[in-house]
Amino acid sequence: MTTLPILTIQAAERLLNSLEDFLDKSEASYAMIIDRGGIILSQHGELPDNADPNIVAALSAGSFAATRELALRVGEADCSALYQQGAHSHILVTAVDDDIVLVTVFGKQTTVGLVKFYSAKTVKRISAILQELRQTQHVGVLFTKEDINAAENIFAQ
Repeated sequence: MTTLPILTIQAAERLLNSLEDFLDKSEASYAMIIDRGGIILSQHGELPDNADPNIVAALSAGSFAATRELALRVGEADCSALYQQGAHSHILVTAVDDDIVLVTVFGKQTTVGLVKFYSAKTVKRISAILQELRQTQHVGVLFTKEDINAAENIFAQ
């Protein structure tokens, strides 16, 4: 498990640009980057009117985690994608790393092969952005000695 980086404005713009490019090329209607808990980091495109992106994110994260665990139980060491085919909409959930997944919603206007092809490229872009953030962000000392002394004085009273 890796640590989730703090998104900067520049990184958020780069993630959004990656999603925009992905949707243009794959002809998918909606894409989101979520963490394994279902929190949306970035999203772009149009979901069906009755779909709440937060619920889609939470259910996608749970479904992907369950599928990954099921794969482990039957001896499959790697489960990097989950595909759900519906009558009108299809969903492809693709692992970026241990903590992040790309969720793509698309319809009959495109094919799963085209979406898989461009999602592989997009996953690499997203991974590079997040890896760069992880390498450049360091949490320093949050409290100085003066802060600690001040707290001791407050609580000593």
